[in-house]
Amino acid sequence: MSTVAELFATDSLLTGEEREIRDTVAAFTERHIRPNIAQWFEAGEFPVREIAPELGKLGVLGMHLEGYGCAGLPATSYGLACQELEAADSGLRSLVSVQGSLAMTAVHRFGSEEQKQQWLPELATGRKLGCFGLTEPDFGSDPGGMRTRARRDGGDWVLNGSKMWITNGSVADIAVVWARAETDGKNVVRGFLVPTDTPGFTAREMKGKLSLRASITAELDIDEVRLPADAVLPGASGLSGPLSCLTEARFGIIFGALGAARDCLSTTIEYSRSRAVFEKPLAAYQLTQAKLADMALELGKGQLLALHLGRLKDRGELTPEQVSAGKLNSSREAIAIARECRTILGANGITLDYPVLRHANNLESVLTYEGTAEVHQLVLGKALTDVSAFR
Repeated sequence: MSTVAELFATDSLLTGEEREIRDTVAAFTERHIRPNIAQWFEAGEFPVREIAPELGKLGVLGMHLEGYGCAGLPATSYGLACQELEAADSGLRSLVSVQGSLAMTAVHRFGSEEQKQQWLPELATGRKLGCFGLTEPDFGSDPGGMRTRARRDGGDWVLNGSKMWITNGSVADIAVVWARAETDGKNVVRGFLVPTDTPGFTAREMKGKLSLRASITAELDIDEVRLPADAVLPGASGLSGPLSCLTEARFGIIFGALGAARDCLSTTIEYSRSRAVFEKPLAAYQLTQAKLADMALELGKGQLLALHLGRLKDRGELTPEQVSAGKLNSSREAIAIARECRTILGANGITLDYPVLRHANNLESVLTYEGTAEVHQLVLGKALTDVSAFR
């Protein structure tokens, strides 16, 4: 019996170090996540404070960043780690993405040396947690319309506004908050480092989710939050700052979503071989084999694309449009695989005894966050036609 990796010989495309990193992360999820993830998902909770330091010891928090206690590993290695994290649960990969590719990347790329020294080593170990406040209740795909404002008051900044769908928002120690800042008669998007114990900052955990249930999501209220002048990220001015961080996070999704799809498919293949229907294994039916073959084909193609994009990123050649292509393909094909797998498992597929519908529910969020499928279609459309359809 061949696996998808064997059919496509993808291991032959990896270095020994890359395989070791992948296998180490997989072993971590086997010990720390898989035995409990169904229970956490059902309860709608995740022990972030307990798991984050373990992720820090594993070295995956900001693992693609250089210095300040970060591992400084290649992009492809980070992608392979994301694949294993999301094979366990999308919420786990989201935690790592938000910590490393959003909060830590913002500080690493745009922060002052003092800000980097203060926050990055603590975030890399998981002793401190970060969140990334960009999305607002009325502005998701169009962050340029944000209403959160920052004004100068003497030597201080004063922030007002709200953010929504913020992963780790209610457990974070530091929030990277993006706001329109009024300076020199201009209104420019700037990033601010907001300690979450600052007066006027409130985070409320969002309940009632049917997706990413094993993940902490919050709404942030920012009411006359007063910050010193050095709270601003000096290297970021305009939307290009937060959008470049989103591109980093999307890269992890390219690999991560395929991890969820792989877990669904491997579970389903094993199930089909042991499940008897009309006195023979479900795997013996042509319809079942056709479904499995089609899913394996899309998963294999997605993994080959992900590896190609990883190599481009390691060479410094990856473009945002290529990231959009990868994110669109991986998220769209992963959710299609999860849904098809559910049909093979039948009624068993809707239970938490199997990971398939848990992955499918999570992938509903992955399909739309960090840019909806439609937004990435339009990004590719503009690249192909040189005509923007956004406005």
